Amino acid sequence: MNTPNTPTPGAGLSYRDAGVDIDAGDQLVENIKPYAKRTMRPEVLSGIGGFGGLVEISKKYKEPVLVSGTDGVGTKLKLAFELNIHDTVGIDLVGMSVNDILVQGAEPLFFLDYFACGKLNVAAATEVIKGIANGCEQAGCALIGGETAEMPGMYPVGEYDLAGFAVGVVEKANIITGANIAPGDVVLGMASNGAHSNGYSLVRKIIERSNPDMSAKFDGERILRDVIMAPTRIYVKPLLALMQTLTIKGMAHITGGGITENVPRVLPANVVADIDSKSWELPKLFKWLQEQGNVAEQEMYRTFNCGIGMVVIVATADADKAISQLQEAGEAVTKIGVIRARSGEEHQTQVK
Repeated sequence: MNTPNTPTPGAGLSYRDAGVDIDAGDQLVENIKPYAKRTMRPEVLSGIGGFGGLVEISKKYKEPVLVSGTDGVGTKLKLAFELNIHDTVGIDLVGMSVNDILVQGAEPLFFLDYFACGKLNVAAATEVIKGIANGCEQAGCALIGGETAEMPGMYPVGEYDLAGFAVGVVEKANIITGANIAPGDVVLGMASNGAHSNGYSLVRKIIERSNPDMSAKFDGERILRDVIMAPTRIYVKPLLALMQTLTIKGMAHITGGGITENVPRVLPANVVADIDSKSWELPKLFKWLQEQGNVAEQEMYRTFNCGIGMVVIVATADADKAISQLQEAGEAVTKIGVIRARSGEEHQTQVK
């Protein structure tokens, strides 16, 4: 007896027989249209459904420079599959790219996503792209299109991969390069939501070793799985507003490589960022990861964000104003260090 979707020998084959369901793909597009519509900006001339998205650059820019970034969610996706949590990894996807282009002073304009799987699960994919639209709303950028690739045999059942692409714009004169960072400047740390989307190969190894109850209460009323899967915090709107009121000398998005490896990316060669680890409380998640994995302190700071998702460097005279404005915008922010002259070839970020 032939089973469903199994062609009779010698019968004509269809794309569905090969494992690709065009109708499911069409249904996904229809499902996501209302979510994408909520992200539209005035500059968008065409959105979801065409061969390409059309976006014009606002005339408020005199010398506009486009800034682009791309990223994925990494092995955090493995936990998403195991825990059946698909609505937040889309936020992670957006956050990874828009926070990256933000550090150069760019306002995100639009976002594209790539969703690849072996067999399209319309419900799960809809949840993922709802999350992407949510992230775009948080960042103020438009979700103008993407690609859904159903590729039988390429991925295990129930798994998928994600990539995201953000394009923003900045006035040429306002590009943030870090070139003017000097001794005496202040290093501010903006709180993260958790591990964001980095270090999850180690997180998964620690979970495998400790075998915790993922549904147990962990941090107040929150359960462990929700703390571990908390989506990346998107810092776009409060920092774009801050740029309108004072000069930000440099910013570092704390992603793979943690605090010690990301802050040097924005520092001139002649300075060091001295970070005081006692200036903020290590969140419970990171304490747990360190204890359960017996992870050395410096390894923590070069793997995880350890509670600091974005570093902002300003002149001493602007520090209090910056802290106050960011706190009024709902951000938890504190002074975590200072910039000093570099001695020899010492590492440019010292966490003590």
